Amino acid sequence: MVDQTFVSSGTGPGIDTGAVAALADELLDWRFKALPPAAWGSTVRDYLATGPTLAGFGTPLLTLDAAALDHNVRTMADWCAKAGVALAPHGKTTMAPALWQAQLDAGSHGITLANLPQVQVARAFGVRRILLANTLLDPAGLGWLAAELAADPSFAFVSWVDSTESVRLMDEALRAAGAGRPVEVLVELGGPGGRTGARGVDAAVEVAAAVLRAPTLRLAGIGGYEGALAHDATADGLATVRGYLRALAELHGRLAGAYADGAPPVVTAGGSAYFDLVVEELAGLPEAAVVLRSGAYIAHDDGFYRGISPLVRGAGPAPFRSALHGWARVVSRPEPQLALLDAGKRDLPFDEGLPEPQLVRGGAELTGTAARITALNDQHAFLRDAGDLAPVGAVLRLGVSHPCTAFDKWTLLPVLDDATAADPKVTGLVRTFF
Repeated sequence: MVDQTFVSSGTGPGIDTGAVAALADELLDWRFKALPPAAWGSTVRDYLATGPTLAGFGTPLLTLDAAALDHNVRTMADWCAKAGVALAPHGKTTMAPALWQAQLDAGSHGITLANLPQVQVARAFGVRRILLANTLLDPAGLGWLAAELAADPSFAFVSWVDSTESVRLMDEALRAAGAGRPVEVLVELGGPGGRTGARGVDAAVEVAAAVLRAPTLRLAGIGGYEGALAHDATADGLATVRGYLRALAELHGRLAGAYADGAPPVVTAGGSAYFDLVVEELAGLPEAAVVLRSGAYIAHDDGFYRGISPLVRGAGPAPFRSALHGWARVVSRPEPQLALLDAGKRDLPFDEGLPEPQLVRGGAELTGTAARITALNDQHAFLRDAGDLAPVGAVLRLGVSHPCTAFDKWTLLPVLDDATAADPKVTGLVRTFF
């Protein structure tokens, strides 16, 4: 079998569907904080067969909405197909193989990940095309990667480098590991004040030259992350993103002719905030395989991404839907306009905005009222100005912001048929591996 490159189309589902299906045989017990004791001792499959509903679950809780997940996966897949670009969604958002499979089944080319432990989870589930949006310098990790590539010619892997020193360290470690198959790498271009990435096109060209001299590496293209340079959709923010993407396009032009084989070089950028600009600036590049890495879109949110998503700014006919909801119970109302809920920082994301109260399960709508969350402790949320709409014992549905710091707090997330229903049915249990 010929060794696959990341841009190769390959065959098959892109993930071991049998390994994903086997998650239904996992035995449920006290390890999964989302589950009621009634589920303990059953497998996932057997428990779901009992027809559980949300009323049987305790709080705090984080759930997924089935219809919103399906809508988001199909919407992004259709958008990328129409734009003529590939999608390797960032798997770090969910670290959920079942959701990765849904994305791959919808046409995603591969899965993006952020570090070696995440790559190892993906390989445990047979993910065949992995883009590591980071530089791998750990000698033990590079030794594992060399062995993985040697054992499976169908496994395609590509990672980043951003300096001649990182090229040297990778090459030394791979030589020491006896690597026989070159590791594909992308030269990462950064920006002033941003994260990693060569500072400037000239510096990136020097990194590419170093890759071409390293026998254990293969230059496969270029990449970067525009989201590290802007955090809003103001005119200045969008201009900053466009300027960075144009520098990436310049780098692509400077490296024309540097690639040894006939495979088109990868040009990758695009989180979930500016993928429209990535397509506008990069999709027309000659001899380029443009790959988006958006990840948060699958769950979307009721905060940061709701406000900045390209599909809200007019880049598509239908916006994404929030598939994530927190559920918390009023456990104390020590003051008339202050209630304490039993969900906090250990349960819900808070780095890109606090949760927002949306409704009382089976009761009042809170959206549009004065009710708001003003602070989170480790295990409590401070709900203000809900008054009698949220008495002690009431269960509230909360919108959350930033899915990338939501999934990691839960090893198992119930999937609901309809998060707006008085007592939604639980139709699935999504397993995460952080």
